[in-house]
Amino acid sequence: MENLTETLKYVIPSLVVFLTAYFLLRMFLEAERKRRNQEFLVERIRISLPVRLQAYERFILFLERTSPQNLIMRMHKPGLGAGEFHQQLLQAVRDEFNHNLSQQLYVSSHAWELVKNAKEEIIRQINTSMTKLDEQATATDLSNKMLELSLEKMAAKRALDYLKAEAARIF
Repeated sequence: MENLTETLKYVIPSLVVFLTAYFLLRMFLEAERKRRNQEFLVERIRISLPVRLQAYERFILFLERTSPQNLIMRMHKPGLGAGEFHQQLLQAVRDEFNHNLSQQLYVSSHAWELVKNAKEEIIRQINTSMTKLDEQATATDLSNKMLELSLEKMAAKRALDYLKAEAARIF
C-alpha cells in the first residue's frame, strides 16, 4: 500500500502538469490558427478589393458607353446609310460587352443579370429603331429614332443604380 501511495505522489502531479500543458498548448495553437486565418482574409481582401472595384467601374463604363446618346456621338459618321450604321452600332455594343465579359466573376449574379438585361435592351432599341425606318433612311434618321426611344431605357438605369449601391457596400 505504501508503494502505491508513493507512486501516486509522483503520478498525480505529473498528470496535472501534463494536462495543464496540453490545454495551454491547445489554446495557443487554436488562437494562432485564428490569427493566421484572419491575416489570410485581410490579405485576400487587400488583393481582391481593387480588382472588384475595377469590375464595377468597367461595367458602369460599359453602361455609359452603350447608352444611346453616347453610342451615337461616338459612332456617328455623316453619309452612312441607316443599315450600315445599324450594324456598326450592334457591333460596338457586342464588342464593349465581350471586352468586359470576364468581369462577371467579381460582381454578384444579380448585378451581372442586370448588366446583361441592359445590353439586351440597347440592342432591342437599336433593332426597333431600325424597323421603324424606310430603306432610304440615313444614319441621322436612325440616330433620331433611337434618341426618341431612349427615353424608355430603364434596364440600364436599374443596372447602374444597382452596381453603384453594390460597390458602395464593399466599403
